[in-house]
Amino acid sequence: MSETIPEVFRRYSVYRLEQSERDLNRCLDRLTDEQILHRSAPHENSIANLLQHLAGNMRQWILHGIAGQPDVRARDAEFLLPTQTVNEIRRHFAETLAAARQVIAEVPDQRLLEITNPQPGSGWEAMTLLEAISHVVGHVQQHTGQIILLTKQQVGADLDLTIPRKR
Repeated sequence: MSETIPEVFRRYSVYRLEQSERDLNRCLDRLTDEQILHRSAPHENSIANLLQHLAGNMRQWILHGIAGQPDVRARDAEFLLPTQTVNEIRRHFAETLAAARQVIAEVPDQRLLEITNPQPGSGWEAMTLLEAISHVVGHVQQHTGQIILLTKQQVGADLDLTIPRKR
């Protein structure tokens, strides 16, 4: 028996989040704590800020907006200089990502068209759970690309994160 459209959507969403996590960890493992906390200018984000931001976004959109957990996000704080250690930030990000993947994997088919509004008053309109999941997966991928670029700049080398290519 072949997969249904909702099954394919959930499986692929989880896969893309896992792929982003692998790339992020390969980047983070090459950097020092100082590099992860580094900002080139006050208007820029550090890699630590981006990890905090992604955790906050996944917590609000998936854990709150889909799983019904309390909305504890303090979005502005995600962009301040971190008060936690890099290890704490990494652990919190990994735990949040794992919880979000689990919610996505287990959301029942009939709920995918249910409406949620995880960020009322923010400019985002209410949307289906399917759209919210798609939004979060894309958001994680967008910031993963930024972290890859920042890592390449910090280490001054290609990271070889993709399949081997001709040089």
